[in-house]
Amino acid sequence: MRVMITGTAGFIGFHVARRLLAGGHEVTGVDGMTPYYDVRLKEARTAILAGYRGFSGHTFMLEDAQALMDLAQSVSPQIIVHLAAQAGVRYSLENPRAYIESNLVGTFNVMEAARRIGVGHLLLASTSSVYGANEAIPFRETERVAHPMSLYAATKESAEQMTHAYSHLWDIPTTAFRFFTVYGPWGRPDMALFKFVAAILEDRAIDVFNSGDLERDFTFIDDLIEAVVRLMDLPPRRGAPVAGDSLSPVAPWRVVNIGGGAPVALMDFIGEIERRLGRKARLNMMPMQAGDVPRTFADSALLETLTGYRPSTPVSEGVDAFCDWYEGYYAVSGAEKADQ
Repeated sequence: MRVMITGTAGFIGFHVARRLLAGGHEVTGVDGMTPYYDVRLKEARTAILAGYRGFSGHTFMLEDAQALMDLAQSVSPQIIVHLAAQAGVRYSLENPRAYIESNLVGTFNVMEAARRIGVGHLLLASTSSVYGANEAIPFRETERVAHPMSLYAATKESAEQMTHAYSHLWDIPTTAFRFFTVYGPWGRPDMALFKFVAAILEDRAIDVFNSGDLERDFTFIDDLIEAVVRLMDLPPRRGAPVAGDSLSPVAPWRVVNIGGGAPVALMDFIGEIERRLGRKARLNMMPMQAGDVPRTFADSALLETLTGYRPSTPVSEGVDAFCDWYEGYYAVSGAEKADQ
């Protein structure tokens, strides 16, 4: 199978690409290698992918419509998995334009490429942040998402709506998946787990927002990849809904939550990191971060109905796996890191 993946140097894109390559598929990767965080981490991920015979990597921004179109037409992928995006709630307050250019313009160019080549299935990453001010718990795909709390969330919700329109107009089978707090090895340095581990090992205080009164539906990366790969084989079909489906009545388009449906208190999450590292965190209690929400909680029934699968890795195992990777990647033990 020929698959084009955007964002292959990123956390999730890297894992999806590696899983498909290990399964013998051909993967064409696109990444802009932006300096939002340490590019060396992106280069290290890309170097691993380059070791697979079926990988072809390309460096350019998705805003370059002609470069993307030329590549798509030359490789004619059967599936496009669009994972490239400008992520992060806090950074959307600092550099909002990056979210418009990447998440809207970039997504539009991917849609145009998918339309032009007649792709068999377009999949794109959305986020639990689109649920915004929704108070109904757990979050269900069939709920209206009309009150985003950050520009990041607004652009991801807009991308969902844009792809729905193209799915309706051009009959493009499309699946949008809403990720819930993904974590694990090779994670992004701006994410909480990475920041907490680095700070604790270096004896720095960690910022704990809303004084720790937060809950997140943490999703381990291996669980998320399993769900994405299974959904790749299930392009939506017009007029063929299943129980509790979000399938559009006018397009072969659906949205699917990918989360375990088991929120974990932030302080318990920090406790698991302390357990693994064998040291206590110094806590800098902060007010609620602008644009953030107090709780995320996925209803995973649709994912399980479609794929027979739902994420289930305990946070204790996921934290251990991340810390093992972190210490190995930086070639230090916890004690040595703390002394540097």
